[in-house]
Amino acid sequence: MMKHLFGTDGIRGQANRHPVTPEMALQIGKAIGRVIGAAGHGSKRVVIGKDTRLSGYMLETALTSGLVSMGADVFLVGPVPTPAVAHLTKSLAADAGIMVTASHNPFDDNGIKIFGPVGYKLDDSAEEEITRLVLSGEISSEHIRSDQIGKAHRVDDAAGRYIEFAKSTIRNEKLNPLKIVLDCANGSAYHMAPLIFRELGASVVTCNVAPDGYNINNDCGALHPHGMSEQVKASNADIGIALDGDADRVIFSDSHGCIVDGDRILAMCALEFHRRGVLAHDTLVCTSMSNFGLRDSMTRHGIRVVSTDVGDRQVIEAMRAGEFSVGGEKSGHVIFLDFATTGDGIITALQVMCLMKNSQQSLASLAACMNEYPHRLLSLPVREKPPLEMLPRLLTTIRQAEAELAEQGRVLVRYSGTERKIRVLVEAKDATLMESWAERLGAAVQAELGS
Repeated sequence: MMKHLFGTDGIRGQANRHPVTPEMALQIGKAIGRVIGAAGHGSKRVVIGKDTRLSGYMLETALTSGLVSMGADVFLVGPVPTPAVAHLTKSLAADAGIMVTASHNPFDDNGIKIFGPVGYKLDDSAEEEITRLVLSGEISSEHIRSDQIGKAHRVDDAAGRYIEFAKSTIRNEKLNPLKIVLDCANGSAYHMAPLIFRELGASVVTCNVAPDGYNINNDCGALHPHGMSEQVKASNADIGIALDGDADRVIFSDSHGCIVDGDRILAMCALEFHRRGVLAHDTLVCTSMSNFGLRDSMTRHGIRVVSTDVGDRQVIEAMRAGEFSVGGEKSGHVIFLDFATTGDGIITALQVMCLMKNSQQSLASLAACMNEYPHRLLSLPVREKPPLEMLPRLLTTIRQAEAELAEQGRVLVRYSGTERKIRVLVEAKDATLMESWAERLGAAVQAELGS
């Protein structure tokens, strides 16, 4: 039996394989009911949303069964973005929210993200208690009488609630005459996102808005934005917007088809908030994966940068602790704590489009606010994930690279928290040197960990 359930972003794995099975989901639902203190019908409320994976039906049903058996009422909101579940948990005065999703992973994975009553992801202590209850086998619902069993309700206006909330974050400002290409990754925002942008007056060309249970994130969306960028050029659009499967991250394309990632989004938004005097404590929060060029750009403008470990949860925890308002990741998770409690691709896109319109600048012009160091990020499959200290060739190569790049760059090597992969980031002012070390590190990984 495994000793833990939660990774860096909830529980995740291959659907119908441990721990992402209906049997485990039933127990997880019971454990969540115990942790929130469900004790009888109507006493506790839980929101459950999902993305468009085929396995979402299986897990949604099992979680619901576990929760109602503990006396909790469940509010089913169907396919919605992860940030919509966070918002609806607050809006419906629920005690917890659950999103059934594997985010940017392929369709055959799935997972469970859990939010507390104010829309933030559960803290470590709550995750540990859920893990203990599930893995110990001690969780039971037999103390709940038959007249105390909870009910499950479909929330018909869930999409409308989130749509109005998202529009309110820019005060329902008109986005015309901007023309956008919107790639919804055949994911949870496939219906909602086009409505939001069209209702605000933008001209919208959609792609990947026909989920079939299997095609989520399949060569599309935030992880594969090049099809979107080509459509931007073909459509003569002003901007391209690529969401991931659960719409908590976004990557852009400018009108020339050039990709604009999370670092540049953070830079332009932080500078605009700083100019308006609403960047809390004149501080931006990012992760160790952000390009050094972001730090340099912020320093030039008098903005302090706080760096965290990888993961939007790490960013949010630092933002809450320091009472900061803007933070995010290079991957496209951007958090505006003035509006939302988690990364939100739709709200990020709305902020960027408002900035374009109000400044009368193109996205390419806004994105030029920072100069990136040449870099390369390798995402390599591995057989297993032993500690790096147990891999002598890779460890030696890392140390050699760090010594040579000490004055002009850096190396970061870490395992993915959500996939069986290792990430290798090499960054340096000298592009040739950067490429050389990326190749050598990649070879070392392949020799010791290659799948």
